[in-house]
Amino acid sequence: MSAARDGRMRLTLVGGFLGSGKTTWLRHQLHAGLFRNAVVIVNEAAGTPVDDALLQGATELRVLAGGCACCETKAALVALLRELCDRRSQIASTAARLDEIVLETSGLADPAPIVEAIRTDPVLVHHIVVSEIVVLVDAVNGLAHLRGEPLGRRQVETADRLVVTKVDAADTSELKRLLATLRAVNPGAAITGAVKGSDVLLPTFAGVPPEPVVAADGESAAPIFPTRLHLDASVDWTAFTVWLSALLHARGDDVLRVKGVVRTPAGRLLLQSVRKVVQSPEILPPQEDDPDREDDTIVVIGRGYRGEDLKQSLEFFAGTRQV
Repeated sequence: MSAARDGRMRLTLVGGFLGSGKTTWLRHQLHAGLFRNAVVIVNEAAGTPVDDALLQGATELRVLAGGCACCETKAALVALLRELCDRRSQIASTAARLDEIVLETSGLADPAPIVEAIRTDPVLVHHIVVSEIVVLVDAVNGLAHLRGEPLGRRQVETADRLVVTKVDAADTSELKRLLATLRAVNPGAAITGAVKGSDVLLPTFAGVPPEPVVAADGESAAPIFPTRLHLDASVDWTAFTVWLSALLHARGDDVLRVKGVVRTPAGRLLLQSVRKVVQSPEILPPQEDDPDREDDTIVVIGRGYRGEDLKQSLEFFAGTRQV
């Protein structure tokens, strides 16, 4: 039953593993006029929000930072959704009422517990229906995630729609194998392709054998966690970029995602990487001063190292630490 028929708000959950392109895809949807009147909720695993700076096209934007909405910030998510329900119930005019919510989850979030939290909450179940779970899959790293990340498989398994991103950067044969594997893991999901948020056609993969993927029955031994690196005035920008390149070259399989906004002479610069691949920096539009926003902060998400060692390495490399 649609939300329009039963009176409940529609919630679209946008998920996907680290670096799959969730924010890029969602930003394009907003630019194209979709989710025009929706409240967009951005969930970030790290304490420093970044993605909200990229979604200024949203009518209303709310941020849940400091943990995944499926676990650490699940209670905060439920409280926020209840707040939106209360606000909606106080508006008499049907035309002016909120009817749509979009939740962009952290790359470390499992969509299933979020859906369960909504469906089992005695208030939310009467006001919100999860209309679609959209999971984005990185065309370049998707097979590796399915092989080695149980969470990546669980995300794919829960999707109503799978959007394969970065199609232009993928080898065609590997892309076809990924598509066949996605179809095997989730036979009921629609599969579409995207490049920088725009829809693209996918190659035919009929007859291509899927990757044999082990069932996601346990977590990896080393947990994934975020580390915040603050770049103060003593850290030279050039030295930082060289340090980051060296880090990704040496530990690219452990450093799953790097994301942050830094101030440079050219303006506010969005810096991103997925494993060993550093994406082209993007100059962001000027933004009014926000006391809660921390520019010049980079969030590194990965496993197999200590966050403190990462900080000390940067300080030493940049010449701000004496040893």
